[in-house]
Amino acid sequence: MSELLEKSYVQSEELEVLLKEREAGTVDFILVDVREQGEYDMGHLKGVDMLKPTSTFQAWAESFIEENMDKTVIFTCRTDSRSGQVQRVFQQNGMKNVINHAGGIVTYRGEIVRR
Repeated sequence: MSELLEKSYVQSEELEVLLKEREAGTVDFILVDVREQGEYDMGHLKGVDMLKPTSTFQAWAESFIEENMDKTVIFTCRTDSRSGQVQRVFQQNGMKNVINHAGGIVTYRGEIVRR
């Protein structure tokens, strides 16, 4: 497993490396965007696995923990504020492998999917 997946946060450049490694099949993680639908539609990181808006956190958090407790999850948002909050809540609820994307999409120079 990449040592990057053992950190509590990854920089944008590191996330680009991890996405390439995942595409090559050498690492496994779930990339979750916690912004709102409108923000996501304007542009999101290529490789995002799911959108889980923080505005509906109460509705999805419990089932997300149950389904992904033993998986490595990276949370991203616009600047890393919301993703950091989500990361802390999941850590407090026993998830060990939750990583925050430091800087968020505003610092990301990799491929952005726009609609």
